[in-house]
Amino acid sequence: MAGALTDFYNSINAVEVTTASTVFKLCLSMMLGCCVGVERKRKGQIAGIRTFALISMGATLAMILSIYVPQEYLGLKNGDPGRIAAQVITGIGFLGAGAIIQMKGSVRGLTTAASIWMVATIGMAVGVGMYLVSMVATALILVVLLFIEAIERKVHVGWETRIIRIRVHGIIEDINPYRSTLAEYHIGLTNVYAEYDYEACVTRLNLVVLVKSTTDFISLFSAMRSINETQGISLANQVSI
Repeated sequence: MAGALTDFYNSINAVEVTTASTVFKLCLSMMLGCCVGVERKRKGQIAGIRTFALISMGATLAMILSIYVPQEYLGLKNGDPGRIAAQVITGIGFLGAGAIIQMKGSVRGLTTAASIWMVATIGMAVGVGMYLVSMVATALILVVLLFIEAIERKVHVGWETRIIRIRVHGIIEDINPYRSTLAEYHIGLTNVYAEYDYEACVTRLNLVVLVKSTTDFISLFSAMRSINETQGISLANQVSI
C-alpha cells in the first residue's frame, strides 16, 4: 500500500507529462474552480460553478500542453511552459470582460472578473505541479470573498454615489428640508439638479448623494415624501438631465 502511494506521489510530481499526472491535475483544478464558483453562484453572479471549473481546467490543460509539446516533439525535458501560458493570461481577459455588467453608469461584476483571472492562474499553477500553492491560493480567494466582505458590511466600509429623483407638486425653491432629512440618515448631498415645469406646476429634483450600502431607503423615502406633496421618488445610478 505504501509503495503504491509512493508511486502515485512520484507520478503526479514528475517533470514529464504522464497520464496519471494529467488526470490528477485536471481533477484538482476542477475542484478548486468549483470552490470559487460555488461562492460566486451563491451571490447570484452570471459566472458560476461550471464556468469557474471549466476556466480552471482549461488553464491547467494549457499549461500541460505547453510542457508536453516540447517534451514530445523537441526533446526538451522541462518543456516551454511560458509559450502557451502567456496567451492564457491574455485570453482570460475576454471572459472577465463578459462578467462585467455596465448599467446606467454603475459597473457590476468586477469582483467576479478578478476571480476569473485568479482562478485561471490557479489552474496554471496546478498545471506546473504547484499543488499546495494552488490550494492555498483558492483558500485565500474564499477568505477575500466571504470573510472580508462580511467585515466590510460590519464596519460599514464603502460609500456609493446614487441619485434620488423626486417629483413634487408645486415649485420648490428651498431644498433645506431635504438636506436636513438626508443628514439625519447620515447621507451626504454632493449636488442638486432641479427642473421646474411651471405649466404643470411640478418640480423635479435630482439629488446626487453619497450613501452606504446599508442605507435604509424605504424609511428614507417615507421621510422625504412627507416634506412636500410628492408625486414620485426613485433611486438611480446616474443623473439624466
